[in-house]
Amino acid sequence: MSSYTQKKGFGATVWDYITTVDHKKLAVMYLLAGTLFFAIAGFEALLMRIQLMKPNNDFVSAGFFNELLTMHGTTMLFLAATPLLFAFMNMLVPLQIGARDVAFPFLNSLGFWLFFLGAVFLHLSFFMGGAPDAGWTSYASLSLYSPGHGIDFYVLGLQISGAGTLISGLNFIVTIITMRAPGMTFMRMPLFTWTSLVSSALILFAFPPLTIGLLMMLFDRMFGGNFFDHLMGGNTIIWEHLFWIFGHPEVYILVLPAFGLFSEIIPAFSRKRLFGYSSMVFATILIGFLGFMVWAHHMFTVGLGPTANAIFAVATMAIAVPTGMKVFNWILTIWGGSIKVTTPMLYALGFIPSFVAGGVTGVMQASAPLDYQLHDSYFIVAHFHYVIVGGIVTALFGSAHFYWPIFFNRMLNETLGKITFWVFFIGFHLTFFVQHFLGLMGMPRRVFTYMEGQGWDQFNYISTIGALMMGVGVILMVINCLMSIKGKPAGRDPWGDGRTLEWSIPQPIPFYNFRQTPLVRGLDPWWIEKQEGNKEVTFAEPIGDIHMPNNSAIPFVISMGMFIAAFGALYNPDADKPWSIYILIAGLAITFGAMIFRSVKDDHGFHLHKEEILEIEEHLYGKGGNK
Repeated sequence: MSSYTQKKGFGATVWDYITTVDHKKLAVMYLLAGTLFFAIAGFEALLMRIQLMKPNNDFVSAGFFNELLTMHGTTMLFLAATPLLFAFMNMLVPLQIGARDVAFPFLNSLGFWLFFLGAVFLHLSFFMGGAPDAGWTSYASLSLYSPGHGIDFYVLGLQISGAGTLISGLNFIVTIITMRAPGMTFMRMPLFTWTSLVSSALILFAFPPLTIGLLMMLFDRMFGGNFFDHLMGGNTIIWEHLFWIFGHPEVYILVLPAFGLFSEIIPAFSRKRLFGYSSMVFATILIGFLGFMVWAHHMFTVGLGPTANAIFAVATMAIAVPTGMKVFNWILTIWGGSIKVTTPMLYALGFIPSFVAGGVTGVMQASAPLDYQLHDSYFIVAHFHYVIVGGIVTALFGSAHFYWPIFFNRMLNETLGKITFWVFFIGFHLTFFVQHFLGLMGMPRRVFTYMEGQGWDQFNYISTIGALMMGVGVILMVINCLMSIKGKPAGRDPWGDGRTLEWSIPQPIPFYNFRQTPLVRGLDPWWIEKQEGNKEVTFAEPIGDIHMPNNSAIPFVISMGMFIAAFGALYNPDADKPWSIYILIAGLAITFGAMIFRSVKDDHGFHLHKEEILEIEEHLYGKGGNK
């Protein structure tokens, strides 16, 4: 038997995952890490909602509430939603385009470890003197004067984690442009691959402004740089510009892959081709472009003047047009389809009105005078949670059900899945719908308590009950995932309605993905083959040798060096921590030493020969079929 099919012990399995460059294993690691941080951020949200459940509550202190608020927002956006979407991008994009891996497998591993260790570093702040407390946007006036090292954890942790995200975005752009199977033109790519491409392009342009802003804040806090300190000739508004030039595209970095996932789910369970495919592609590109034109609608109250406000108001209204195109195309895909109401389809059907509600309240903010009234109120909290939870989290939950067989060759329980949907969905609307009214009644966001008799009591109570229901929904989802471990193997195309190449591969998916490169003969290539009665996709080549990359521990070592160096950068060596400079130097030495070792070490990967491929497939699937 080939060495590639031998079962491994626990230690060997852990080492395999630490050193892996296989996009499928990295996808599983992104899924697990993202779920961990999603649970942490959700727990932080529940603590905040319990504090706000009744007036004059003292469940948590004001300072700890600010830490919870900051870490909830930062974790959800940077460390939960982003890696969970990267899990689907890593798993599906190479399979959808007929590739054997991403373009740069080594960088794929490096991107994961930088993200993960940066996230761990940020969360260690809770145990090392206090977490960041200036809000997830960390506006400069607050963050410059925040005592302790909480903001330093924020700056350093996001720099490390953001570097990993940037590397991954670049990797997907190159993969999608250069590694598509023969016959897969751009206008035959699945919508999820398209949205992943545009999202990765947004990462490429949006993360550098954040990196620059964080670097300037690092210099302000650690070296007296005075970029943002208005008392020393700086300007705090520069931070807002830099943050929102990143921050608004970040919304689309997250929501576009979610759109792509629903654009795979809806045609599958409507048993129809996606309506208006070309217009969906055009709308995706247009949203990506316009996403960079609207950042200052977060700053209508800053005083940029009527001209700037008018330009950004018009751009904000304009971005609703391609988004509306997508909504109508999804509805028209469902219209007249032979619909199967599975759990993924339930999430899709719940997503459309929920996201539209979030979009409508967003277009309302395009009016600068109205925004001036609603700014920093709970109306804004309700708006962006309708977008983030109603759009992105529903996509993650629905897609977890849909693609679980691709990840783990198991199906999630449909009955429990539908119960989870209704508990979570009702809890979501209970939580955030009433917050619109709280905002209209004048409740400011980010307050840790409030006086009674203002009319806010009942709505806050309802909102907290809804949040607890959402927590129950997440727990049910995790239980469903754990129960699937003992389920039966799902096999190839278990829904029976798969349309794209990832459903054509026998299960479990071999580490080289495709025995032979597939030939793509149109949009929805697997659906075309099934319509013609074929049991396999058409191949573009005879079976032959396959070149694959070697595993490597170097990405982990490089990332660990950055992790260690960040602790050294936290403290001032001239004060009470003279040892910090040595930790900084040691960490950077590990990182640069590993990079130099990588650059001088010849690593050409390995070849799988035809005989080995046939041996592996016989072991996986038995003679002549799928196990």
